[in-house]
Amino acid sequence: MDISPTDGSGGPDGSDGSDGSGGPGADCPLVGVVAAYLPRLSEFSFDPGLIAAVDQHAAAVRDALLPEPRRGDGSGLRGGGPRGLRFAPVRRADLADYVLGFTDWLAETEWIEPVGHDFATLRLTAVCWLIREHDLLAG
Repeated sequence: MDISPTDGSGGPDGSDGSDGSGGPGADCPLVGVVAAYLPRLSEFSFDPGLIAAVDQHAAAVRDALLPEPRRGDGSGLRGGGPRGLRFAPVRRADLADYVLGFTDWLAETEWIEPVGHDFATLRLTAVCWLIREHDLLAG
């Protein structure tokens, strides 16, 4: 399943895909990921192990996106995490860049989406969870 933008450069002008109004444009790679993987979040109620796996992948993505000062400075913290920990908000542009790199890597490795769950599907489902939790597609 191809979830990357057609030219791999973000928006037509090389931007993050936003349309200037604060909402994501159709080119934003997050839109494609949500369309393809958000339905997998509904499987949470049937598989507690899936919740744990996606939570771990979401933490790994968050750690990759948030440098230490943004994680630990206490400013701009929102939302509760495991055991009451609080995290700085994930930025849409940062997550979009991460998704572009990840989906490029999937394309290079000729990854094919399996019926069940593998590393890539769990990671992309975790991205959807972060998009939902941080309201990154709000227009």
